[in-house]
Amino acid sequence: MGEAKIAGRIDMAVGDKRSPAGTTDPATQIFSKTAIPPGPHTSLSDLAKVLQERRLRRAMEIIASQPPHSVRELARELRLSPTHLQRLFKQETGVQIGRLLAEHRLNKATDLLTGTEMEIKEIAYKVGYGHHSSFVRAFQRRFGQSPKRYRQQKSAA
Repeated sequence: MGEAKIAGRIDMAVGDKRSPAGTTDPATQIFSKTAIPPGPHTSLSDLAKVLQERRLRRAMEIIASQPPHSVRELARELRLSPTHLQRLFKQETGVQIGRLLAEHRLNKATDLLTGTEMEIKEIAYKVGYGHHSSFVRAFQRRFGQSPKRYRQQKSAA
């Protein structure tokens, strides 16, 4: 499979998923715009299957099963330097691996916001943010609303 096709899939996977009222919930379709059929079973491991580089496939499997909190942690587990991992990933996919990790953390947070009664601060730490204020800012940039408001909207629906 060509690099351009892979890059297109991942670009769309980590693209802006803000959804206006009445459209598909971004938390339930991680890769909604990719060539991989969207649905409740679409995952990072599905995307890993299209990658040619063995170490990058392993990286995607790790992210899907036990998300690392940083590129550095992931690189350590793969026995690569963070710089080399970032370069390999960008070369093969056209996407920054840090952006993919952040997107995955925020999608996991939406699941926790709607599926549990955990405090927002607790969710922030659970998905890998060192400070809950950093989590709130990232969440607002990504979804256009605070985690508290997101939870309220989803529970009212």
